[in-house]
Amino acid sequence: MGFAATDLFDGRLLGLRAGARGAALALTGLFASVAIGGDALAQPAPVQMRLEQQRVEWNDQFDTTMRSLQAVESSFPTLSPDTATYVETAIQRYSMIVQQGGWQPVTSGKKAMRLGMRDEHVLSLRRRLMVSGDLEQTAGLSDTFDSYVDAAVRRFQLRHGLTPDGVVGQTTLVAMNVPADVRLGQLETNLVRLRSMSGFLGDRYVMVNIPAAEIEAVENGRVRSRHTAVVGKIDRQTPILNSSIYELNFNPYWTVPVSIIRKDLIPKMNQDPAYLEKNRIRIFDWKGNELAWQQINWNTDEATQYQFRQEPGEINSLGSVRINFHNTHQVYLHDTPSKSLFGSDYRFHSSGCVRVQNVRELITWLLESTTSDWSRARVDETIRSGAREDVKLGTKIPIYMSYVTAWATAEGVIHFREDIYNRDGVLMSEAAVGSASLQ
Repeated sequence: MGFAATDLFDGRLLGLRAGARGAALALTGLFASVAIGGDALAQPAPVQMRLEQQRVEWNDQFDTTMRSLQAVESSFPTLSPDTATYVETAIQRYSMIVQQGGWQPVTSGKKAMRLGMRDEHVLSLRRRLMVSGDLEQTAGLSDTFDSYVDAAVRRFQLRHGLTPDGVVGQTTLVAMNVPADVRLGQLETNLVRLRSMSGFLGDRYVMVNIPAAEIEAVENGRVRSRHTAVVGKIDRQTPILNSSIYELNFNPYWTVPVSIIRKDLIPKMNQDPAYLEKNRIRIFDWKGNELAWQQINWNTDEATQYQFRQEPGEINSLGSVRINFHNTHQVYLHDTPSKSLFGSDYRFHSSGCVRVQNVRELITWLLESTTSDWSRARVDETIRSGAREDVKLGTKIPIYMSYVTAWATAEGVIHFREDIYNRDGVLMSEAAVGSASLQ
């Protein structure tokens, strides 16, 4: 696959491998039930031959399904020079789907659909997965949620940036019921974006795909590592920009932006006057004099006139490192103490900056351009020491903060993400949203 070790920490690959293990266990159970139920050892030769043939068929299907799942991940970057060509092919495919009537909504009962269920709603699920190519046409129409449907659901979830648990809950159902013409519109909109980024981006660069909440470290046209990210809220959006990473701050201070002082810090202080002390945040005037919180009128915006600085440490909002690049939005990439957010499908929680999962792998890669002395061991030791240290990169690394909600890969896999900032100009109808609800 061509991935670095950091991919082991990527939620999508973990889910993929968990999915493969789950499907394998399901098949093992299926084999066991056939052997026990039919007492295979005592069966006549013709029955044994039929059982063996079934096992071979199941193994063949399972291998095909697993290859299909593994193909969802690509070692080629999202902004590959060829991605626009792959999207053009995807547009042709989805145009045909739309011309043929698209797909019918997936219906659901009171419970989420999952492996082992028998439910009439599984029929609509199978049809939907067949149209989009996640489930083989030869899988047939049945009301049983078997291991092949499970693998197909996981594949769909991976393509849509969802946790690949194989469970058709509310989030997966909503994604499945986005109409085909809306998906086609997304592909057409993103084709324009991808064409504008199809030139040479650099031998080494970092790409942040905002709606995917994902980061790619790219070297010589291949993805060295992918990182799950947390990006800006809808009302505090991460900006689209091109810049260059020039510096890393180990064990940084965090200077609270004025917008956060006004929107978050003042309300929190009105609720709990001990908030600053609990979070190791100190107050300074612009001459460097420290103030006590009692010296500020918290019923006004007076606090915005001062500097609020959080000390380095485990609870520091920037975590162990900050990655700086020039921009007018005062945003940057950084670590975070709130690691649990990386495990969510919805990762739009920041005030515009980008939090990076497994940030140590990313900064070790960035530091390769500085000196060979910066090994992973040295990175770990610097962070462990707690000492402040600023490191200029020997060579600036381009960074592209992009907005791509639909793309396709060399393997023919088509990805979609939610248009979280409503920039696509393609809206899903209220009827489609309503049809996606669990009854």
